[in-house]
Amino acid sequence: MKTKTSRRDFIRVSTAGTVGAFVLSQYAFKTAATPVPVTADTDPKTFGLALQLYTIRNAMRTDVPGSLKQVSDIGFKYLELAGYANGKFYGYEPAEFKKLVNDLGMEILSSHTQVEDKGITLENAKKMAEDHAKLDVKYCIQPWVVPEARKTLASYKSMVADWNKVGGIMKETGIMFGYHNHNFEFATVEGMIPFFDIMMVELDKDLVTMELDLFWTTKAGQNPIDIFNKYPGRFQLFHMKDMFTQEAPYFTTDGVTDFAPVGAGVINFKEILAAKDVAGMKYMIVEQDSTKDGKPFDAIKTSITNLITKILV
Repeated sequence: MKTKTSRRDFIRVSTAGTVGAFVLSQYAFKTAATPVPVTADTDPKTFGLALQLYTIRNAMRTDVPGSLKQVSDIGFKYLELAGYANGKFYGYEPAEFKKLVNDLGMEILSSHTQVEDKGITLENAKKMAEDHAKLDVKYCIQPWVVPEARKTLASYKSMVADWNKVGGIMKETGIMFGYHNHNFEFATVEGMIPFFDIMMVELDKDLVTMELDLFWTTKAGQNPIDIFNKYPGRFQLFHMKDMFTQEAPYFTTDGVTDFAPVGAGVINFKEILAAKDVAGMKYMIVEQDSTKDGKPFDAIKTSITNLITKILV
């Protein structure tokens, strides 16, 4: 989901594996087949878009209610969270945070979250499932793998085994567990590519879905459509994220700043979305890790405008 420094500052992750964005609902995609002209009076909320709150993380640290109101006023209907810790969401008890969101006319779809640093246990995974069930989320997503856990195939295999266990626990509460990729999963490790040779082979598709980040996948030199064709039905979530430049493939998140508002860069979202049924996509989730000018609210306004006037019509 993120660059290394910002991710570590924002969320703790497990070296053993653990249980970033706009979301476009299935309804919006169905209506996109017969699009209604967008006018000045069109309510963006009717498109069912949502924001990954990591995009406005600094604002969320200082003013949760005010930041959420701005998101609602811009026109987002759904949220993906990135602020769960110690049983709370952005410092609020689950019921309190859910009410805050619902009172603004929004709903919580998903959450990027983690287990304890000591590794996965049945107890902490169950606690996370119970807390997220109080929000009525559909998904909990593992968003990151620390560098020391990416060095061996054995480590990747251990993480995948743990994620399958978490998926089973989450399923008991009606939540689908998932994994959000970056570009490092496509690097060669001991002669194999972890994304293809371990994750897609050993993850239980009934317990763990994939949240494919289109930015990081493309930066790794991969074509998302080829991946959908190879593993149909495995990608319930897309992270829509644009980039300003085409570059040679690379496999590090360090120092990356090439993030663009959706539709303002070089990724062909229409072409990718044409393969959404093959992918098994249910929700489209887009985020922007950082902005060139430090104005994330302006960036998300650009993204929502491009989505409803260019990409989904």
